[in-house]
Amino acid sequence: MPAVLGEALRAARLRAGLQQTEVAKLVSISRNAYSRLERGLMLPSVPTLFRLCTVVSTTPNELLGFPTALPPGMSATAKEALRRRVRLLDGRQSLALIHLLSAVR
Repeated sequence: MPAVLGEALRAARLRAGLQQTEVAKLVSISRNAYSRLERGLMLPSVPTLFRLCTVVSTTPNELLGFPTALPPGMSATAKEALRRRVRLLDGRQSLALIHLLSAVR
């Protein structure tokens, strides 16, 4: 898992046009710690993983090597399940979801 994350993290960083030192600073870790992540020598904490995703514009699934697309036929099923769940939200929950989604790019 650390090697998969390291390769994906490096690729995402390069796509974002960032240097290791820039990512480390934005994520609030040392450059040495960041370098160890990219070299597959360690795994980040969950909060650090999410900060990394934000900085390099990727998802935890991509960094951890999980498929980003649903298997064929699952997309429609997943969308319908999500629609059913959203209909069950109360007003406060709906506003929280809208706020959360507006922050996602």
